[in-house]
Parts: sequence; C-alpha cells; structure tokens
Amino acid sequence: MGKAENWQQRVERELQGFSDITIYNPRRDDWDSSWVQDISDPQFKEQVTWELEHLESANLVVFYFDPTGPAPITLLELGLFGLTEPGRTIVCCPEGYWRRGNVQVVCDRYKVPLVDNIDEFMKIIFDWADAHSSDL
Repeated sequence: MGKAENWQQRVERELQGFSDITIYNPRRDDWDSSWVQDISDPQFKEQVTWELEHLESANLVVFYFDPTGPAPITLLELGLFGLTEPGRTIVCCPEGYWRRGNVQVVCDRYKVPLVDNIDEFMKIIFDWADAHSSDL
C-alpha cells in the first residue's frame, strides 16, 4: 500500500542481468485505497487473485517484513506459502518488526531461511538466481 520500503525495486535492479528470470511484483502505482476490501469488489478481488496465482506459480517467493509497518497480508502469505513450500521461500525480518518473534519461530520450525537485514537478503536472492537461472 506504498508505506513500506520499496525493496522490490532493489530486487528488480539487482537481478536485471538475468534475462531468464521473471519477477512478479504486487506493488501497484494505481492502487486505489477506496476499493472495498471484500470479494464483492471486482478490482480488489482481481488484485488478490493475481497475487495468489503468481505466488503459486513462482519458483522462489521472498518476503520482507518492514519494521515500519505491520504487513498483515505478508504474514498471511508467509503462512500460506512459506509453510507449505519452505524450499522455495526466503524471509527477511529485521529488528523492530512488531511480530518478529513470531516470524522467527515459524521460520525456524518450518526450516524457512530467515535473515535480519536487507543486504544479506539481497545476497541470498542473488545467489539463488545465479544458481538457478539456467534451470528456468
């Protein structure tokens, strides 16, 4: 919703040399906060459906929990995808995130890689891309 750090831009920038990698970014410049958060709102439903479909089809799913916001949807998505398919999930949860302890315990229990800072997060993503780009 535009309040958290735009870490997705950094991922896109650092991976632009990998021509065989497609990045699905749910951030929208045209997000309209007046959309009713209900399945009856066609724009809202379309956005959430798009996000779920791309999370389901992605080879790697990365979650960043920005300490400046609660990120309830990211928590929901971590529960859906990080736990059911931990081998394709990477999480960054820096100090200061309000539910960091919960994220730490969940990642530990389900063997989901968890890092504390954005630089380490980017390195792991880049290393994954480097190792898997020819497989895609």
